[in-house]
Amino acid sequence: MIKIIQPVFPAETKDEVIEVIESGQIACGPRVAKLEKKFAEFCQTRYAIATSNGTTALHTALLAAGISAGDIVITTPVTFIATSNSILFCGARPWFVDIDETYNLSPEKVESTVKKMSRSERKKLKAILLVHLYGSPANMTEFVRIAREYNLKLIEDCAQAHGAKWRKRPVGSFGLAGTFSFYASKNMATGEGGMVTTNNHQIAEKCRLLINHGRKSHTEHIVLGYNYRLTDLAAAIGLQQLRYLAGWNKKRRQNARILSIGLKDIPEIKLPVVPPESEPVYHQYTIRVPARVRQQFINYLQNHGVGCGIYYPRIVYEQPFYQKMGYRKGQCPLAEKISREVVSLPVHPSLTAADLEKIVITVKNFFHQ
Repeated sequence: MIKIIQPVFPAETKDEVIEVIESGQIACGPRVAKLEKKFAEFCQTRYAIATSNGTTALHTALLAAGISAGDIVITTPVTFIATSNSILFCGARPWFVDIDETYNLSPEKVESTVKKMSRSERKKLKAILLVHLYGSPANMTEFVRIAREYNLKLIEDCAQAHGAKWRKRPVGSFGLAGTFSFYASKNMATGEGGMVTTNNHQIAEKCRLLINHGRKSHTEHIVLGYNYRLTDLAAAIGLQQLRYLAGWNKKRRQNARILSIGLKDIPEIKLPVVPPESEPVYHQYTIRVPARVRQQFINYLQNHGVGCGIYYPRIVYEQPFYQKMGYRKGQCPLAEKISREVVSLPVHPSLTAADLEKIVITVKNFFHQ
């Protein structure tokens, strides 16, 4: 079976982890500080603040941006549920807006939504939380403009997009803050872990307080904070991951190019849409197939040794918890349609030429049988 996800751990990772254990400093320490510095350089931001996972990074960034009870935050319904849940953690309300053909939040639909809001809704609207889904950057040119024009805070969820670029600039460097996940399946994986990036000194300082119990000094706590710290064990793994990340991302792009060339002549398939300004990192290589054959297609791939996945079979507001909160189907029609059609194929850097050939041939055989 060709796996849909295959984490890579360089040989020297084991030595780094053992060194941390032998040092006795396994909690947040010097390796966390080093990872923060290196990751900020990687994202071309002034600051990076390590957190225990991607969800805590999101929650921390939103709190640091001042999101609080009663606020409205525009976001996408096509994402892992942690994105919108983090808005709820702040006591705010997610306002779901439809996507475009890139699978990302549509800037045109966001601007239209803002213009149609009532005066009271506009007063509560404080931020846009976008997602660079599948490692493909959202249209940051437009989102930066919209945020400025309507005085909204812009937060980037980059959990799947480490190293992705829009107009040669890394994601996580455009908004007031960016957030990353180092979960086991991500392009850069430490098991669990996360990061907040920002160019704003006040945001960075607020994040550092929030992740460490609001602690200003060893005995002084000045805000309500949390235990969202990363460990030196995870940071040791992260430092090794970061060393290889650019090369792994390059291999993912090469693999995606091979898949696109191999599958481009199958009329039933819609390939990933990549704008010319975009440099994706293909956390997932996601195609669209007719909804009526998707399950048969998945079964065929798996029966012939090709792993695959659906990210995500339900958009966020279709989840039972959100339905109980009063969200209803129909508000984001393209997102709902696409969620019935998407299938992600293996694209990770461990794939061989033979693996890629097998994926292409298997997909072709299904549609030509």
